[in-house]
Amino acid sequence: MLGDMAPADPPVSHRQVQAGSLTMHVAEAGQGPLVLLLHGFPESWYSWRHQLTALAAAGYHAVAPDQRGYCQTSAPTSVADYTIFHLTGDVVALMDALGDDRAVVAGHDWGAPVAWHTALFRPDRIRGVIGLSTPYRPRGSRPPVAALRQHRGDGFYIVHFQQPGVADAELSRDPERTFRAVLCGLSGETAALPLVPPGLGLLDAIRAPDALPGWLTEQDVHAYVSDYAEAGFTGPLNWYRNIDRNWELTAAWRHALIDVPALFIAGDSDPNLRTISPDGLATFLPRLTRTVLLPGCGHWVQQERPAEVTAALLEFLAALG
Repeated sequence: MLGDMAPADPPVSHRQVQAGSLTMHVAEAGQGPLVLLLHGFPESWYSWRHQLTALAAAGYHAVAPDQRGYCQTSAPTSVADYTIFHLTGDVVALMDALGDDRAVVAGHDWGAPVAWHTALFRPDRIRGVIGLSTPYRPRGSRPPVAALRQHRGDGFYIVHFQQPGVADAELSRDPERTFRAVLCGLSGETAALPLVPPGLGLLDAIRAPDALPGWLTEQDVHAYVSDYAEAGFTGPLNWYRNIDRNWELTAAWRHALIDVPALFIAGDSDPNLRTISPDGLATFLPRLTRTVLLPGCGHWVQQERPAEVTAALLEFLAALG
């Protein structure tokens, strides 16, 4: 009977928004307090597909942009246009374009440092911050690429990505293979730290399995392939090529704490946690409400465990009032 039917999920709509100097593609759903959902690498707005509708149904305006250089958003040509100041500036510009003075910002993978630093730089605009996969750590005492090379070697994927054009060409050669390998290779079933063999590429370190894990469908893979069909990977990789520049630019924030309500969520099998440990996170986030580690979950936490991630988000949002 019609009265017994479950309510339909709120619709997700798409539009282009002028956010400062960028023409930014956003996916959005719902009305209410603003929650910004920032994706990581190599992802797009689509990584938040489960949370967009769930947050909207709970009374929030959920907005997931394609970030600078990604997919349907503007991609400046200069590597220097992808610093942490550009990326956090984009978040504030998006809030302005949406007409909101304040927001909760959540970020996964690379989106997490953007979320953390937006809260650090503009606490007046951020009601709460949620990081997924990448814990917050204040600026260190030495440039990060040299530190990573010393501890992980030249094959560590972040070091490998510093070479202009190399990973760009490899990842663009067969995008379907790329997404199958990266999404499956870092999931809870097969998670491994990406170490590129000498003279080879990232996809030699992360191989696509014969079958997709249960959380990932052929439709999901094709959605990412379609998103990257025109824009490619250079814009996203330019984020990595600024990490030493970011270290130089943020000298004034050495040892700085983030003093807004915070939540951290990750899979306990995420290889990212072998590089950046969540231990002692409350030291740097004095208003941390809790850390959620999901057993058996890998890097793609909001896609691998959508129900548990959404529940943690909603609990945190409700406590903010």
